[in-house]
Order: sequence, then C-alpha cells, then structure tokens
Amino acid sequence: MTEKVQKSDQEWRKILTEEQYNITRLKGTEPPFTGKYNHFKDRGLFRCVGCGAELFSSQAKYDSGSGWPSFYQPVDKVNVRVERDASHGMLRTEVLCECCGAHLGHVFEDGPQPTGLRYCINSAALNFEPEEGG
Repeated sequence: MTEKVQKSDQEWRKILTEEQYNITRLKGTEPPFTGKYNHFKDRGLFRCVGCGAELFSSQAKYDSGSGWPSFYQPVDKVNVRVERDASHGMLRTEVLCECCGAHLGHVFEDGPQPTGLRYCINSAALNFEPEEGG
C-alpha cells in the first residue's frame, strides 16, 4: 500500500514554487512546449515534485508532439490514480499522484503500444533523478 503524504496548504506553499503549487495543488497546467522535460532525453526516473514518489521512467517517455512530456505507462500503477475530469468543458481522465494527491496531468487513449496510452504530464509536477552511471 502506498504511504499517504498530507500537508497543509501553507506547508505545500513553502516547499513548492508558485508554478508547481498552481499545477499540482490547484490543477493548473503549463503552456504547451514550455516545460523543461518536454524535449528532455536523459535516462532516469521522474518523481513527484511534492512527495518524491516514483512515477515514470525515461524508458517509457516518448515525443507525442503534444507539447508536454508523454509516457506510455507509469513505473508502478500503484503510485498513480486516475479520476474523471469534466472541467473546462471537456471530458478527460486526470492523473494524480497516489501518495500526495498532486495533479500531474491527464491520460489519453491515443498513445503507442504496448499500452496505447499517453500520460500527458506537466514538467512542473516532476523532478528528475538521473540513472546511475548514465
């Protein structure tokens, strides 16, 4: 079972930048093609900016052309949660960190095999941990 991280709004504001807070706590989004991990090619692990949970591997990252970092699967499905999102006049599937509830982005069913999924994730919701020896 995933250990839950709970913080007050004030605690989140202390540890996150304004952009990170807006995206992860207020369900915002960064403009397309502006995130630091959109064209990022290094090998390693992407973690939640809020709690450090392991979310996505660079091995599952691909260029979807959408303007946001895209992955075809999480490292472990137990670390992510999906919920229906009917905001902004659209019906989408929101992706959240299971550990701290951070909004990460959305998942769509137009990705590559083997999953057919596109996890479209905000760079500001992620921290990168380089692969050792890489």
